[in-house]
Amino acid sequence: MALVGANGHGRWHRRVLAPLHAAGRLRLAALVDLRPVEDDPAAPVPAETTVHTDHREMLAAVRPDVVVVCTPPHTHLPVALDALAAGADLLLEKPPVLSTAEHDELAGALAATGRACQVGFQALGSAALTELTAAVTAGRLGPVTDIATVAAWRRTDAYYARAPWAGRRTLHGRPVLDGALANPLAHAVMQCLAVAEAVAGTPVRPASIEVERYRVRPIEVEDTAVLRIRPRTGPPVLAAVTLAGEDFVAGEVLVTGDAGRAVLEYPTDRLLLPGDTGPREVPGRRGLLENLLEHRADPAVPLIAPLARTAAFTAVLDALRSAPEPRLLDGDLVEPLGAGPERVLCVRGVNEVLRRAAERGRLPSELGVPWAVPPYRTAPSE
Repeated sequence: MALVGANGHGRWHRRVLAPLHAAGRLRLAALVDLRPVEDDPAAPVPAETTVHTDHREMLAAVRPDVVVVCTPPHTHLPVALDALAAGADLLLEKPPVLSTAEHDELAGALAATGRACQVGFQALGSAALTELTAAVTAGRLGPVTDIATVAAWRRTDAYYARAPWAGRRTLHGRPVLDGALANPLAHAVMQCLAVAEAVAGTPVRPASIEVERYRVRPIEVEDTAVLRIRPRTGPPVLAAVTLAGEDFVAGEVLVTGDAGRAVLEYPTDRLLLPGDTGPREVPGRRGLLENLLEHRADPAVPLIAPLARTAAFTAVLDALRSAPEPRLLDGDLVEPLGAGPERVLCVRGVNEVLRRAAERGRLPSELGVPWAVPPYRTAPSE
């Protein structure tokens, strides 16, 4: 095993790798990062692990069987292609790529090399999601009419100062798309797409994508957005999310049918199905790395998050790339809290707007929200 991008979120991957290395399930052969590798008591660097600053040099020296790629999103494709050319399978952080053209290029490289690629949408391994989709396909909700998600998080000034690509739409001519939909709340969108896949019995193919994008800072991407996907088959999918929330909403997936509504709080795996007296935690998540190792040992074991399953998500990124600049929300609409690097900006009333959007399947402009802008609409090609 090798991990490219050992700092930042890479430390989370190191904590996943550490017990597997200790148990002899894998050997952590190499770490790669441009900066010195940070200490982490939960993920000590094994004595035999080599440390590198260049992934190509590491690939030539170590020849790993599996490479975990946890680098900035706009670098995923070139690093992934180099790893595949060196004969490695991939665990590729989300978003895997930033356009359908890149998706197709990576899919072509996977087919040509015969390698495997798991994408880091770890919430897809949730037993709660599996129970929800089983309830949907069993007809417990009746015919499904709407799928939506609502999430309200906060991000500090320090978050947007974390890296040169933070909050950027492009960097050095390459797309970055470091907005709420593509990065921190990408899991909310992907969970909805997984439910839509279960409803239709086939991967989602968007017929149209509509999005309203807003920001409270001088960034190039959205920190607040409402997205609606109308699939060619199945019910619409709506995502209403913000990084400038008033109250914290971890992330709820709402699935509405003629016979009732199910709610999955995807970060905590708490699930409420029609007839339940209240939400209950459904324990158990299948780890993406362990699943990849099982797939390598027996290709009959399907990957939880293969690249092909993320095609609809990447179509959303195409829409974000071509959408106009997000509207700046300011003045009395925005409330600053705290000071210094930990300062946050909150949009007054945003939680109520997003909740209404998710529950009604409507965009803010369709709900008469005074600060709403007309949506950007696109129809992805076949």
